[in-house]
Amino acid sequence: MTQQERDELMRIIRELSYEEREVTLASGRKSNFYFDGKQTTLHARGGLLVGKAFWQEVKQFPGPVDGVGGLTLGADPIATATSIAACLDGSPVHAFIIRKEPKGHGTGQWLEGRKNLPPGSRVVIVEDVTTTGGSSMKAVERAREEGLEIVGIITLVDREEGAREAIEGAGLPLRAVFTRSQVVG
Repeated sequence: MTQQERDELMRIIRELSYEEREVTLASGRKSNFYFDGKQTTLHARGGLLVGKAFWQEVKQFPGPVDGVGGLTLGADPIATATSIAACLDGSPVHAFIIRKEPKGHGTGQWLEGRKNLPPGSRVVIVEDVTTTGGSSMKAVERAREEGLEIVGIITLVDREEGAREAIEGAGLPLRAVFTRSQVVG
C-alpha cells in the first residue's frame, strides 16, 4: 500500500465512517463520536484499500498466517478483502467468519470457512473498530475453541479507549491501521 493509498483511505474513513454525535457503543459506554467502519469497508474503493492495508499489517506478524476473520458483521468485508489482497500478492490466506450464535440448523457450527482452516491453523482476528477490546477477545475465545492459533488482532480504527491495554494484557499484539487521534486529527 502506497502512502497515497493510505491517505485516500483516511479521507474515505473521515468522509463516510466518522460522525460527531451522541451514541451508545457495543461496550455500553456513551460517546460523542462514532466510527461506522462498515461504511468504508463496504465502499468499493474503501474496501479495496482496506484489504491492502490489512494485508500489509498481517505481513508484520511473524511466521505464516493461514486465515483472517472475526465476528460477523464488522469483520466480514475486511476478512474477504484481506484474503483477496493476500491472494493477489501470492499468499493463500483464507477468510473466515465467526457467528454470534451457532448456526440454527444443519451442522450448528460457529465458524464459517472451516474446511479451509484445519485445527492448528494460524489466524489473525480482524475488526473494523475497537473500543474496549471486548469483541476482539470474544472472537479470540471462539476461534481458540475451534482449534485455531491466534497470531494477533488488527483493527481499522482503534478508538484508544482501552482495547490495546486489554488485548496486549491478554498476551496478544494489536495492530491498528489508524487510531482515533489520527482520524480526528
